[in-house]
Amino acid sequence: MKINHELCDICGTCVAVCPADAIIVSEYKVEIDNHICTNCLNCLKVCPIKAIREG
Repeated sequence: MKINHELCDICGTCVAVCPADAIIVSEYKVEIDNHICTNCLNCLKVCPIKAIREG
């Protein structure tokens, strides 16, 4: 999963739905640890601004 940092407003919605705790939020950006991510697509489905994509 990839995050478009130009679109992401760091709302944290994706963090709440990640069953693998693979999403890390800092003060300045959101990152997905693809080594932990299970590709469940929950984050992609709930992102209100479509800042997350597969890849």
